[in-house]
Amino acid sequence: MKRSAAPIDLQARAAWPLPEPALAYFPNVRFANSDRDLAAGAAQIHQLKPFGGVALTDRRPHIPVLLDRCVELLAPALTRRGADGAGAVMIDATLGAGGHSEAFLTRFPALTLIGLDRDQTALRLAGERLAPFGDRFRPVHTPYDGIDDALIESGYRPGELDGILFDLGVSSMQLDQAERGFAYAQDAPLDMRMDQSTGLTAADILNTYDARTLARVLREYGEEKFASRIAKEIVRERARRPFTTTTELVELLYAVIPAPARRTGGHPAKRTFQALRTEVNGELDCLRAAIPAALNALRPGGRIAVEAYQSLEDRIVKGYFTDAIASRTPEGLPMELPGYEPLFTSLTRGAERADEHELELNPRSASVRLRALEKVVTRGGL
Repeated sequence: MKRSAAPIDLQARAAWPLPEPALAYFPNVRFANSDRDLAAGAAQIHQLKPFGGVALTDRRPHIPVLLDRCVELLAPALTRRGADGAGAVMIDATLGAGGHSEAFLTRFPALTLIGLDRDQTALRLAGERLAPFGDRFRPVHTPYDGIDDALIESGYRPGELDGILFDLGVSSMQLDQAERGFAYAQDAPLDMRMDQSTGLTAADILNTYDARTLARVLREYGEEKFASRIAKEIVRERARRPFTTTTELVELLYAVIPAPARRTGGHPAKRTFQALRTEVNGELDCLRAAIPAALNALRPGGRIAVEAYQSLEDRIVKGYFTDAIASRTPEGLPMELPGYEPLFTSLTRGAERADEHELELNPRSASVRLRALEKVVTRGGL
């Protein structure tokens, strides 16, 4: 059930600097004040003027993570027919506000780019931002596992793609829209849907899942070691009053998580919010479907780059990439059998991390892991 957004209380509590791994998921917390001391007073968060009709609360503009490196990795695949990207087709599988897409369309003035996003607000805002590029930009409303259908809708087929980029996780734009409920530092309805036109909200999950299922979600998707304790308390509390806002959940987490644990590892709500967001949006299942589809959609010489920000996502990407670069020749044979060569070659040595310059420029890059491959052989898909 879609819930109307309650007025957002921009009066924060006590200031609390978070470690960089937490800020990578919730960059606006750097400028918001924390709920750690619920009784303390603090300065008001400055609200920015609406962007495309959406009020934002972050004080600094979003900078695409590892932008130059992503362009460097994908450029050879996009410029095989010409330095301007003539004839090349690229997918930005996580369009968001369009920062990465804008850079690619600008640097390769003949490139065609298909932008995917399940968030209709993101599509609208990115569409406005990228309108100057005309029909070189083609937005598609779909999760990133809808690659094949998006290609067909745009007039292409799997196997004709030159490049694809994934920048996983919740977008800065979504975090900055307080009413979406993604950020624990601001009071908002417990929604967390990337596509607000469909699906369960975080409140629905908190108010309907049994304790065992809630604990599994928190443990598997948030790697929360107090999952069982939190789940039992959620079930006990919702019998008295259903959960509707982020503040209600944050207050429960402060009460349940022991004080020594609250003092280490970032904000005590971080893991629970990550787990709920992942469950609401089916993010890991979507990723498990999207990576094989993306690899299969590339033409020989095509390239893929994936930016992941948490270990669960990176583990999935690493698994598929490891399989893609492995030889199919049976072990023990003295030579590579024709037709059994690796389908892909790695462009990064493991996962690349942000350097000091990038971290200074863009704190959100603190936990990023970037992996990239090039397709070298096609053999009936993957």
